[in-house]
Amino acid sequence: MSKRVAIFVLLFLLFNSCQKKGSVDIKAVPPVVPPSYIPPPAVYPGYVLVWNDEFNGSAIDLTKWTIEAGTGLNGDFGTGQLDRATERSENVKIAGDMLNAGGGCLALITRKETYVDRNFTSARLNTGFTGSYGPGYRIEARIWPRDVRYKGQGFAFWMMPAEKPPNVASIMWPQGGEIDIMEYTGSIPGSNLGSVHYAWSWENNLYQSWNHGHQGAYYSYKDKEVPKVNPGYGGWPVAAEDSTAGSGGFHIYRLDWFSERLEFVIDNNLYHIHYFNDGAAFNNGIPDGQDQAAVVNTDGMRVFKSENSNHFPEWSPFEHNFYILLTAGVGGNDNLTYGGAITQDAVFPCSTFIDWIRVYKRQ
Repeated sequence: MSKRVAIFVLLFLLFNSCQKKGSVDIKAVPPVVPPSYIPPPAVYPGYVLVWNDEFNGSAIDLTKWTIEAGTGLNGDFGTGQLDRATERSENVKIAGDMLNAGGGCLALITRKETYVDRNFTSARLNTGFTGSYGPGYRIEARIWPRDVRYKGQGFAFWMMPAEKPPNVASIMWPQGGEIDIMEYTGSIPGSNLGSVHYAWSWENNLYQSWNHGHQGAYYSYKDKEVPKVNPGYGGWPVAAEDSTAGSGGFHIYRLDWFSERLEFVIDNNLYHIHYFNDGAAFNNGIPDGQDQAAVVNTDGMRVFKSENSNHFPEWSPFEHNFYILLTAGVGGNDNLTYGGAITQDAVFPCSTFIDWIRVYKRQ
């Protein structure tokens, strides 16, 4: 046997020995995705991505967000909250290397601490000066309210009006409307509330306590549809890994905004449709001024339909642009604050993580 042939035979035997020893077919091993890989935003047929924040940098992008500080004009953000929002990293920051997230996340954190004049601190961000959206857009976010597990702890992904009639300096709530895409609280752990707020009457653009309309639907994380019975306070704290609670993991919260209606969706499950005009929700075309609402069966799923937020000619709230807000808070009472007053055994700090927010325009 020549020297060249002997070397070839030796290499062949070594190669086959390695293959058998490990019992691994090299060609069958899938490529390893590097830890730094970040999946691109979803591509929806008929939509184009126009704005997004993936929160994968080292700091919050202040060209996209305004960080609010304070307690609101009346000292409680209008909802009886006990917290003071701050711009500190203790309350709002980018959290890197988050499990089950594509890189970093935005973290909003409420804390039990004495700060200025309050015993709780919180965080609030908005796009009021950088971006607003209305009919023809899809707005969605992937969110995990991980520590919102006690009564009085809450987080919201919502929208407020960015436009107003030309003859007024500002538009009063709720004449301008409000959209709550995600309103989650530890006191109702199994459900999210998706809703709209509006006014019955223009009232010269002045606030009146009675002048408030609301249409909202609960989404059951367990059933993935509107529950058969609306939930009340109870069941807290749930286990950290409980998948039937919103605090159990990431979910995608979405608003599809059309010219005549809003659609509220979680994880691709449609659960609330709100129509702007009287008589539109139930295809009868008969205005009756009753703001009708009912749960209907749509493709085998329980869906809440509601109608009629255009109550006066001066302004049709949901036909105009709104800006995005992300807010974490601490409830001050059971009657005014959604989710109720903070319970004494609530655990802090309380963090919510936003993996990304994306806005698409319908083509």
